[in-house]
Formats: sequence, structure tokens, C-alpha cells
Amino acid sequence: MSTETTDFKIEFSDRLKALPPYLFVEIDKAKRAAIAEGRDIINLGVGDPDQRTHQPIIDALKTASEDVNNHHYPFDAGVPQLRIEIAQWFKKRFGVELDPPTEIYPLIGSKEGIAHLPLGIINPGDKVVLTEPAYPAYQAAVTFADGKIQYLPLKAGNGWLPRIEDIEALKNVKAIFVCYPNNPTAAIANKKFYEQLVAVCKAKGIIIVSDLAYSEVYYDGIKPPSILEVKGAKDIAIEFHSFSKTYYMTGWRLGWACGNPTLVAALAKVKSNCDSGVFNAIQLAGIAALNMDTQDIDDMRLEYQNRRDALINGLRSIGWKIDPPQAAFYVWAKIPSKFSDSMSCAKAFLDQADIVVTPGNGFGKSGEGYVRMSLTLPIERIHQAVERLKKIL
Repeated sequence: MSTETTDFKIEFSDRLKALPPYLFVEIDKAKRAAIAEGRDIINLGVGDPDQRTHQPIIDALKTASEDVNNHHYPFDAGVPQLRIEIAQWFKKRFGVELDPPTEIYPLIGSKEGIAHLPLGIINPGDKVVLTEPAYPAYQAAVTFADGKIQYLPLKAGNGWLPRIEDIEALKNVKAIFVCYPNNPTAAIANKKFYEQLVAVCKAKGIIIVSDLAYSEVYYDGIKPPSILEVKGAKDIAIEFHSFSKTYYMTGWRLGWACGNPTLVAALAKVKSNCDSGVFNAIQLAGIAALNMDTQDIDDMRLEYQNRRDALINGLRSIGWKIDPPQAAFYVWAKIPSKFSDSMSCAKAFLDQADIVVTPGNGFGKSGEGYVRMSLTLPIERIHQAVERLKKIL
């Protein structure tokens, strides 16, 4: 038997090498290291709701998990009743008719669907436009599909919306990703913007991928629209929705895609080769969520609004001027002038005040000069965070 050795080395693929470290994993590492040192860390970083999942959803899961019929592979296209319930909810919320068998597809969380969609519609070298600053998962999704990314910077002066004339100037683009309410800026888009976007993209043959995960986290009664409300949007658009934010179900991993049937079918075909669908009991819990008392959702919005106001007013009281967001549970703030960049600001907050925030440059070059602060912690901790920041600002 030969005992010859080689210098064989296992390496990551070029796709993985092309990606920066995943922002929220790195933030979590820094947070854990600080906690291991015995420090009392206030986490305004990752947006993971702190509230308990509503009891009717938990009860539905308990009942469904006892049913042996749910112990097998789930339907790839989901429990039919879930798609019917989603269609009914969508009609009531947005006034849009969706065909459950062809225009709705359940997901193991909307992030999973966003990751898989490009594999079904993007060929190597196809140009995909990502507005930025943006949720980092979009970059990874396109990179894994060997797409070529073109970034479209967003500016505060335009309400963190892409300028329609910039989209009109695009050439040879296969798809564009948009997210409103926006992560990280918390900006919202109105129906007029979507009408202009659909018109331009239809004329140029550009697929629209809309991420509407924060559709139900809004303030002051200003309801964010769906792009599918626009006439003709179904010809070119697919939209992603999540149970995570609305129903405190981040760990449950349940969402859906809806819109153009060909785009939905492309995603479904990719998924059928990658997973076996969502555990039926979780899908049935999702039905319970969609049929919850709307007062519970109103209470969720009021809680976040109170937290938003506590943070905004507290920071203003120490001289940090910030505009309150109209949606999502993030505050997007220009860094105080004493800091040179967003990373040094975030580092100072952690080192000097035991507070975790997300540096804006982690969301793209256009995020430099800002930090994102999450509202997913009790109001008492928000007051404590303000007191700590008062000492260093």
C-alpha cells in the first residue's frame, strides 16, 4: 500500500470567495465575544423580533404535529389550503387577485426563495441590477447564479428610491431587485413609483424582483403597497413575502413568492430539486397566522412605533438629529460628526457603550456614513441605550 502524501488542499469555490463575510454573522460573532467577557450588551444590530410567537400559531403547530399524516414529505407546492388562504389575505390587503395553483408558492422563509430564484432565471453573465444600500442576501443570490451585478446607488435626497431616469438608462439588464419598505433605510415606496418602475421595466424587458417582507410593519397608518397592485405588473414581477416579521415567526422559516406564473414556476422547479418543501405542520400554523385577530397585528405596530419614538426622541435629546422611519423596525441614522466612517462608529458603540449597531457600509458603498439600529428589543433597553450613548457622544 502506498503511503505517498500530496499537498492536496481543499478550497472554497470561486463563488464563495467572491462574497464578503456575511454581515450579520460577523456582527453576531462580535456580540457573542463581548457577552463572553461578561459585558451587558444591548443589541440594536440584527432585526430579529424579541416577542413570543402568538399563541394561536403555536397551538396550531402543536395540533398539526400530532397528526401522523403530516410526518411525511410535504407537498412541494405547499398544503393547498395555505395557498388559498394566502390568496384571500392578499386580496383583502392589496386588492389583488392571485391564482393559488400558479401564482403562489410557499417558501422556507422568503430569504430561501430569494436565494433560489436567480438559479431559475439568470444565466451566467446576465446583468442584474441591485439597488444599494441593500440586504446582503441579494448579492449572494445573484453571485451563486453567476450573474453579473450592477449596483444602482440610492440617495437620501431621493427618499432612498432609485431614480426612474437611471433605470431608463440601463442597458442589457435581465432583472432588478427592489425592497420597500427598505432594509436597511426603512424607506417606503408609493404606488406611483411602482407604476413608473413597471412601465420602464416592461418597455426594457427587465424582470422585477420585489421584496415585501416588511409590508405589515408600518406607522401612522401609511400602508405600503404591493407592486402587484399596478396594472401589468404580473407580466414581469415576482414578489416575496414573509411570516417572520408580521407574526414574530423568524425561527419558523415560512414565507411565499407570488406574481408572474412563469417566474413562480421557475422558482418552483429550482426548489423541487433542492428541498422537499415546508413541514406541513408549519404550513398549517401559517394558516392560523393569516387568520389571527387583526388587533394583534395592530398591537405589534403600536409597540414598534412606541419603541421608534423612544429611540428617536432620546437620540434627539442628546443632539443626534434623525428622521423617524415610516415603516420597518429599523432606524437609519447618519453617523455623528465625531466619527470618520460607519465602521469606526459601530466599533466605538460596542467598545465604549456595549451597544451593537450595524455599520451602513455593510449594506453597500452607498450605506457609508450611516448606521442601522433595530427596534427589536424592549423599550426599557432602548432607554438604557440612549443613556449609554449620552456618555460617549
